[in-house]
Amino acid sequence: QVRLEESGGGLVQAGESLTLFCKASGKIYRLGAIDWHRQAPGKQRELVARISATGKVTYADAVEGRFAISRNDSEMTAFLEMASLKPEDTAVYYCRATLWTPGAQDYWGQGTQVTVSP
Repeated sequence: QVRLEESGGGLVQAGESLTLFCKASGKIYRLGAIDWHRQAPGKQRELVARISATGKVTYADAVEGRFAISRNDSEMTAFLEMASLKPEDTAVYYCRATLWTPGAQDYWGQGTQVTVSP
């Protein structure tokens, strides 16, 4: 069974760092684009960062210069390194990936909570 699972969330203080992990498992031929999204209480889910299959990255303005997305296809894993965290970064973070199984299909993880205290 193909699945996507996030980990690495937790409670940190403002200014600290945290790294999130997104692990794909199951019969997967290859990974496509991978995104990180987040949803804060009472707000819509928003795109935080994206990395294409070729490694091109894009970021939301709110996290540009503080967050870094990367991937290791041999480990079927993507990462979101978050630095200089702010209370407004508090949200549930979700990973979305296009996986070839063998046809291309989008998968979402269950989310991981990140809480940044003042």
